[in-house]
Amino acid sequence: MIDINTLISRADAYKQAAGISEDSTVSHRVFRDSKKLAALRQGADITVGRFNAAMRWFDQNFPQPAASAAQTQEQNHVEPSDGC
Repeated sequence: MIDINTLISRADAYKQAAGISEDSTVSHRVFRDSKKLAALRQGADITVGRFNAAMRWFDQNFPQPAASAAQTQEQNHVEPSDGC
């Protein structure tokens, strides 16, 4: 089941992947509220809309592994063939 614990796990994975140690930094980036993630860890709740927005934020901003990031950069720099 997807619930607040899923969101907290995603935040923890993001912290590790991004090299961040503070919940407040992640909380500010995701919720624009540096205390929200800590409140969720302590049992607070959020609306479904805010939950979905946070999960979308993680999907759009999760750090790519180095190899994947390099491949994406290469793909972005490939010039179209002119048929020659």
